[in-house]
Amino acid sequence: MTDPALLGELRMAQDLVSGLAGELDDAGLRYQYHSELSPLGWHLGHCTYTECYWLQEVIQGDDRFTAPVAALYTPPQVPKPERGARLPARAELLQWVQAIQSLNLETLENPPSGLLDHPLMQNAYLVHFLIQHYSQHYETMIMVLTQRALAADPVDFMVQEPVIPAELQADTCSMDAGHYRVGGQFPSACDNELPPQQADLGPCRIARRPVTNSEFLAFMEDGGYRNRSLWSEPGWRWLQQHGVRCPDHWRSDPAGHWYAIGNRGPYALTDDDVLHGISRYEAGAFATWAGGRLPHEHQREVASRLQLLEQTGRVWEWCDNTFYPYAGFKPFPYDEYSTPWFDNGHYSLRGGSLHTRPAVKRPSFRNFYQPQMRHIFAGLRLVY
Repeated sequence: MTDPALLGELRMAQDLVSGLAGELDDAGLRYQYHSELSPLGWHLGHCTYTECYWLQEVIQGDDRFTAPVAALYTPPQVPKPERGARLPARAELLQWVQAIQSLNLETLENPPSGLLDHPLMQNAYLVHFLIQHYSQHYETMIMVLTQRALAADPVDFMVQEPVIPAELQADTCSMDAGHYRVGGQFPSACDNELPPQQADLGPCRIARRPVTNSEFLAFMEDGGYRNRSLWSEPGWRWLQQHGVRCPDHWRSDPAGHWYAIGNRGPYALTDDDVLHGISRYEAGAFATWAGGRLPHEHQREVASRLQLLEQTGRVWEWCDNTFYPYAGFKPFPYDEYSTPWFDNGHYSLRGGSLHTRPAVKRPSFRNFYQPQMRHIFAGLRLVY
């Protein structure tokens, strides 16, 4: 039998994802609210399919439940704009999800002969993998709901206490030069966290906390979005093409005061709350303006392990380096999990946001996105 505590985590992950989808009607489940995000109903179906694919089809050789829907829930087989229209009706989708999830939990609670001997079940690897898969899609679904709320902005929200721009606080801690261990441990680590590495780091000072709303507003009001000298060449081209002038989820009221919109609607910004909703281009421009830079992801991981940092789980933090394979990297459990993103076009992020589930909120976890992405819950922390 699989560890009951792990099964409880899996059940919770299933319930959280199903709960988000269950809040919307049929049209809401099908609608694509952002070009980089799939419809909410597809995320639910894909998570359930993935669970069944590995547990029933791969391990037991039984594709009765997966073959009929593989063309819909296997990402390379269906473009994002087509996913919503191809979903089954809401009632049918939710009923199928409940039935398949129950089947898989029953399989794990009372495993058939030989199941626990499969290599993917060693140390309960597959259960860890599925919990993390659900957790990552849960956060993405919160992004979908945030974009839905942005599209429904009531535009009559009035700010009572405006955010005040503030000088960047130089609250840093020193990190000595040295040889440090970074990376994850099987069975919870993803393939891109393995094998553990030795990181040779020079001395630096790293900010104890991420950049705040009021500090970023100071950048904005100092002409940060207009000052060409602060931006990289690709960043400036992106900025001119899209005309960005504030974080993705910020809006201004009739008096010109800034407020924010989250997955539950508009809310007041707080001066010292952690900033999120910016691309790596914006993060890099702010770092230049502030006289610092973005950390290499190993600086960020080591500082976290040394417990030098504060507010580490409030926002994903853009790093300086692209997402790359560690020395000795081996793809697992399939080639396409990490390998396609080692393209020099995706950048690493570390930390975790308020919507990141505990299963993936660890120092070694490596998130990755293209530098123009700003619908994610990403901000920055500086090094000097």
